[in-house]
Amino acid sequence: MNTNKNREQYLSALTQEFSNRDFKKKELNAFNTKHGYSNVGWFLTDARYKVSHGIYNLNASVSMNLVDSKLDAVKSATDDEKLVPAIDSNFVKHGDFDLLLSIVKSNKFYPIFITGLSGNGKTFSVEQACAKAHRSLYRVNITIETDEDDLLGGFRLVNDCTKWFDGPVIRAMKTGSVLLLDEVDLGSNKLLCLQPVLEGKGIFLKKINQFVEPKSGFTVVATANTKGQGSESGKFIGTNILNEAFLERFCATFEQKYPTESVEKSILTNVFACNGLGGEHISDFIMKLVLWAHGTRKTYDSGGVNDLISTRRLVHIANAYAILGHPSNENLASDEYKNEIYNIRRQAINLCISRFDEYTKTSFMEFYDAIDQYKRCHISQQAQEHSIVEAVDSNQNSIYDILK
Repeated sequence: MNTNKNREQYLSALTQEFSNRDFKKKELNAFNTKHGYSNVGWFLTDARYKVSHGIYNLNASVSMNLVDSKLDAVKSATDDEKLVPAIDSNFVKHGDFDLLLSIVKSNKFYPIFITGLSGNGKTFSVEQACAKAHRSLYRVNITIETDEDDLLGGFRLVNDCTKWFDGPVIRAMKTGSVLLLDEVDLGSNKLLCLQPVLEGKGIFLKKINQFVEPKSGFTVVATANTKGQGSESGKFIGTNILNEAFLERFCATFEQKYPTESVEKSILTNVFACNGLGGEHISDFIMKLVLWAHGTRKTYDSGGVNDLISTRRLVHIANAYAILGHPSNENLASDEYKNEIYNIRRQAINLCISRFDEYTKTSFMEFYDAIDQYKRCHISQQAQEHSIVEAVDSNQNSIYDILK
């Protein structure tokens, strides 16, 4: 019994014998012996007809499919609720966030492409827009290996049988969710399977002969460090030149910059507050961190250095400082106490910039030391701020001397 026709005949005979009731393996063996059936081990291993160990039912597949459908519906609703990102108290909106939020809230299909340097909050902004709009978000991190099976779905082995599983793109379409293609410029031409998806007209799944039409609310957001034209600087290794037809299907492109100084100060204030830290010393540290970071970015933009301090790295430094521990001392004005704070600041920064090469790391630390005059207690706070701003904004040569 190797052909489908023979199997159908066998199932028909079983139906006449064991219609609408459970039967044991012993009964099945007796039936096979009586009617001369052999090579029917496939029936014993088919999960569709197995009720429990040694007990079978020809209607089990129907009833189990109904149960599976109900469970899938409940699971889908539960999963979709879980996929709504949580609102993060550290988030401070900047750039085109209000416009992004309006698009997400509109429930309209309007694919957008967000490009910008690493660590400036592209992905975080999309997550928080969905959180504020209470929209479920399917985030897919794209790599050079990402293909149609990863995106649209495919067959998986379950209990010795193959079963189709929808991919994240199809799940997002069916539930009317936001689909985030993160780091999309790392993908290959295999992303072209998304062409019909990016048109908002639905897609035909050829493997299961099924057409999937997007539910209202479905839209696509892609993030990338480049504009899909590759990385000329070589900083973003692995990024590829994306197909022009693929890029053309995105309605709008947001060019996300790093936050302004005031926004970054607010972000770091929130991060320190979440760690239970605040006050004069923390405010001073925040001010100097932000000026330091913006100084490295100005030099980077001018071609003076190949690296910079991102917003994400500032957050890493703030968390490192909290882990190392703010010193507790009642004599807040003492030089010894201020030196202790200064040393913890440097230690936190050193931990978080050690990923850079030794020359860049040393240059960045020397630049910070030039900005942070915290140990020089005879300089007033107002005078310090004036001299720091002047060093960062006006005296470009001093920055180049350290960083070039």
